[in-house]
Amino acid sequence: MSAVDVTTEIIISATRKKLAEFASNPDNAPLWYVNIRSVMWKTQPSLKIGSQIAFKAQFLGRQLSYVYEIAEWIPGEKLVMRTSDGPFPMETTYSWEQINDHSSRMRLRNKGNPSGFSKLFVPFISFMIKKANKKDLLRLKKLFEDGNL
Repeated sequence: MSAVDVTTEIIISATRKKLAEFASNPDNAPLWYVNIRSVMWKTQPSLKIGSQIAFKAQFLGRQLSYVYEIAEWIPGEKLVMRTSDGPFPMETTYSWEQINDHSSRMRLRNKGNPSGFSKLFVPFISFMIKKANKKDLLRLKKLFEDGNL
């Protein structure tokens, strides 16, 4: 059974710096992630390697609570967060690149290895993550392009 490895990307009318600053701030996650309900810092609220952030979300009709730890942080370029909580350890990577003076590409990658019963549903989980990520990135794009940020 294969692991989940989903990459989604979008081009947004914003500079890489502005887009990355907003998207990498965990406190902003409920504004653009459809399924994230709340965020709470477990460490001092400063994004750096080792920082821990607790998220409460809803996915596939279930309430989820998990803690991400920052594994890699290159401001304006890349953010890698990992969790080992629950039945589905996950790594989420954001990356940004400037396309032209006014637009940037954001990539969102989720990968993990479901364990136990969840392994049977890898194709379905991958499909649902891709669908949710598309919604999230479209919501982020709308925030920037409708002049809300």
